Amino acid sequence: MAKRQFKAESKRLLDLMINSIYSQKEVFLRELISNASDAIDKIYYKALTDDSITFNQSDYYIKVVPNKTERTLTVMDTGIGMTKDELVHNLGVIAKSGSLSFKNETELKDGHDIIGQFGVGFYAAFMVADEVMVISKALGSEEAYKWKSTGSDGYTVTPVEKEGVGTDIVLKIKENSEDENYDEFLEEYRLKEIIKKYSDFIRYPIKMDITTKEPKDDNDEELVDVTKEEVVNSMVPIWRKNKRELSNEDYENFYQEKRYGFDKPLTHIHLNVDGSIRYNAILFIPETIPFDYYTKEFEKGLELYSNGVLIMNKCGDLLPDHFSFVKGMVDSEDLSLNISREMLQQDRQLKLIAKNINKKIKTELQKLLKNDREKYEKFYNEFGRQLKFGAYHEFGRYKEELQDLLMFYSSKEKKLVTLDEYISNMKEDQKYIYYATGDSYDRIEKLPQTELVADEGYEILYFKEDIDEFAIKMIMSYKEKEFKSVSSGDLGIEADDNKNIEKENEEHKELFEAMKEFLTGKVKDVRVSKRLKTHPVCLSADGEVSLEMEKVLNAMPENQNIKAEKVLEINTTHNVFQSIKRAHDSKDKEKMKLYTNILYNQALLIEGLPIEDPVEFTNDICKVMA
Repeated sequence: MAKRQFKAESKRLLDLMINSIYSQKEVFLRELISNASDAIDKIYYKALTDDSITFNQSDYYIKVVPNKTERTLTVMDTGIGMTKDELVHNLGVIAKSGSLSFKNETELKDGHDIIGQFGVGFYAAFMVADEVMVISKALGSEEAYKWKSTGSDGYTVTPVEKEGVGTDIVLKIKENSEDENYDEFLEEYRLKEIIKKYSDFIRYPIKMDITTKEPKDDNDEELVDVTKEEVVNSMVPIWRKNKRELSNEDYENFYQEKRYGFDKPLTHIHLNVDGSIRYNAILFIPETIPFDYYTKEFEKGLELYSNGVLIMNKCGDLLPDHFSFVKGMVDSEDLSLNISREMLQQDRQLKLIAKNINKKIKTELQKLLKNDREKYEKFYNEFGRQLKFGAYHEFGRYKEELQDLLMFYSSKEKKLVTLDEYISNMKEDQKYIYYATGDSYDRIEKLPQTELVADEGYEILYFKEDIDEFAIKMIMSYKEKEFKSVSSGDLGIEADDNKNIEKENEEHKELFEAMKEFLTGKVKDVRVSKRLKTHPVCLSADGEVSLEMEKVLNAMPENQNIKAEKVLEINTTHNVFQSIKRAHDSKDKEKMKLYTNILYNQALLIEGLPIEDPVEFTNDICKVMA
C-alpha cells in the first residue's frame, strides 16, 4: 500500500492549519460537524432533482462517539459520502473544498446553504489527533474506502467494508502534555458543551450516548450506570421561528439557556431581515447591570452565527459603545468569512447589520419610554450613565441620536424627566435650560446658586453623576434652547439689575480688590452676586471649565490639576458683608483677611470642593468665636 503525498506544500501548509489558523483547539469539533451537516445537505439537494432519491429527515443524523479505552473520538454522519477519487481530491489537496465545488455547481433552494467553503476545516482534527481516519461510502456506490493520515507525511487510501452510506471520521486523540489536556475531548460532558456552544443549531440531530446514574429497579435504591442515546442539539433555532409562535417565556428561556445574564431581560427585539443582506437576530436589553460592566474585563458584543454555526462569541463591531449593554445574537448566511471561519474577510456586510441593529435598539427604547415609563426608568437607572457617556464620546458623534433618550431629575417634578418634557414645561420668558450640579439631589437643592432661578419659577435639572455636565456641554442645546448652569456668570435673568450691579461693584471696588489680593491664585475675581438672596457667599465659574468639571477631572488617575476660573460672589445685602465692610472701612487688614478666608472656604464647602488647609480654617473659626 503506497503512501500518497499531499499535493500542496504539505508539511508547511498543514503546520499552518494546525498551529496558526484556529485560535482554540475545541473548534475542530465544530468543523467536523459542519462538514457532516454539509454531507447530509448534499443528499437533500440531489433529492430535489433526482426522483430516485427519497429524503426522509428522520434517516439523517450526526453522531459523536468517544471511546476512552481506545482513546478515539468518532464523528459519523449519514450524508452523501465520498468515492475514492473524492477522498483523494477533497482530503489529499489541502484547501480544496468539495462543499464549495458542490455549491458552485448546484442551485441552492429552500433557505439551505452549504457551510464549508475553504476545505481546511477537516485538517483542524490534527490539532487534537495523532492520526485521522476517514471511512466513507458514497451514495450510489457499492464500495467503501478508508483515508488515513498521521499528518504532513502523507496519507493512504484503501478499500474497506462499510454498511451504510455516509462518513465516519475517527480521531486518535493525542496524549496529554504539560501544557495541553487532550483528555477533555473524550469526556461526554465536555463534548456536549462544545456541541451546544458551536453547533446547537445545526439543522440535523447530533446524537451522543449519554451515561447517567439511575435506580437499578423501582424498588431498589442502588444506582447503576445507564447509557441512552440523546440528541444534544436544539436543531431549530428560536430566531428562525415565527415571532407569533413565540411567547415571552420562550425568549426568557433562550436568554437563560445562552447565559446572557443571571437576571431576566427587560425587553427583547426579534429581527428577520431579508434585504441587501439577510440576517436574523434576537437582542435583549437586560434588567440589571452586569457586575463587571464598568470594568476593563467587560467585553461588549453579540454572538455571531453563520448559517446556524457560531463564529464569534463576542462580535463587538455589531454594537456601538453606548448600547454595549445589549445581549443577544445575529445569524446571517451572507457573511464573507475568513479561512478559519473565526473572523470576517470584509466588514461592509457587518457595518450594514450593525447600522440596522443600532436603529432598532433606539426605536425599542423610544417605544419603551413612550408606552411603559416605569420599565424605561428601571432601564435608565441601570444604564442611563452609558447613554450619557455615548452622547459625550467621540466629540458628540452620537448626541443627536441619544439626546431624546436622556433623563434628568427635575426640581419641580421631583422625578426624572426627558429634555423634551423640560422644554414643554418651560415658561414663556425662559431663555435657557437650567441645571445645577452636586453629589446628591438634596445637596443640589440647598445650593445658594439655585435661589434666583428657583424664585423666577424656572425648572432646574439636577446633575449628580460625573458624566452629566460633560454630556450636556457636548450637546450644547436642545430644540434651540441652550443649557445654562446656575453657577455660570450670566444666567440671562438679571438684565434689569445690571446697572445697579455695576454701580455696586464700582462702589465696593477697593474692598473687592483687597479680598482678591488675599485670595491671589485662588479666584479670578470677587464681585457682587446677582443670584444670592439669603446666602452670604457662593462660587461661580468663568470660562468653559465648571466647578463640577474641576472636581471630576481632578479625581481622575492622571490628575492634570485643571482648575475652573473661580469667582467669589458676595451677597451685599447680607449682614456678613456688613462685617467685612466695617473691617475694611476701619483698615483692619487682619480681620479683613480672616473674614475673606472664612467666606472663601465656606464657598468651597458648599460646592463640595476640598479646603486647602482645614487646620487653618478651623483656627479661623475659633478666632471669630473668640
